Amino acid sequence: MANNKLTYITSRDNALLVRLRKLARHPGDYRKLGQVLLEGEHLCQAWAARGGAPALHAVMTETAWHEGRFVELAEAATATVIVSDAAMADLGTLDTPVPIAFVVPLPARPQIQPEAPSVVLDRVQDAGNVGSILRSAAAFGFGQIIALQGTASLWSPKVLRAAMGAHFGLSLVEGLEAESLGELAVPLLGTSSHAPTALPDAALPWPSAWVFGNEGAGASADVQARCAALVRIPQPGGEESLNVAAAAAVCLYQASRSRSVA
Repeated sequence: MANNKLTYITSRDNALLVRLRKLARHPGDYRKLGQVLLEGEHLCQAWAARGGAPALHAVMTETAWHEGRFVELAEAATATVIVSDAAMADLGTLDTPVPIAFVVPLPARPQIQPEAPSVVLDRVQDAGNVGSILRSAAAFGFGQIIALQGTASLWSPKVLRAAMGAHFGLSLVEGLEAESLGELAVPLLGTSSHAPTALPDAALPWPSAWVFGNEGAGASADVQARCAALVRIPQPGGEESLNVAAAAAVCLYQASRSRSVA
């Protein structure tokens, strides 16, 4: 192998495995440990393609190693660790254990980019919703995510899985107070079921920053007051509201579409 170290780990009490279980079971521990756990081939491939730094460890099951699977992928790490299939199941967060995982350095938190097309998450608590929004943001050209305090941890395993590799093409700034939004030089846009202007009829500026709020309460009054405009998503089927991840996908698509036809 091209990387420089190959290790077999048999003890459940090995320091690396203990650390990986913490990363898997405590979503915010990556901040203290400075490392992130990526589970599965897709996330590992996404890191190898766009992560910008070698993985610290490629962790492979004995079965995958003996089958010769993922050997080339593991070369994107500086070291490879082989563990039993049972050990991988113990440290993972999925019902079906993955054959390979990466341990990668937590990217340094960037500064807010004032002019960047952005998505602001205000206390969006469901990790699946957060990951889906990151995936939509990357797809529609919004390169900066600003997560206010109370939002699910952006680098937690569930968010990583839902985002499907979108993290590695985004600038992620988390743990901020609403006052930090004053650093943005682009207009903030939000949604409200009571807004007089429907999304398809709105003149959407580009670049902009779209605000999406808590699943139950929506964006806070303070954050909504900072918005230059609020728009309504038409729902002819009669539902009261959309899931926040669905609403984000609709809004970000419309903003991208408006930009392309402008």
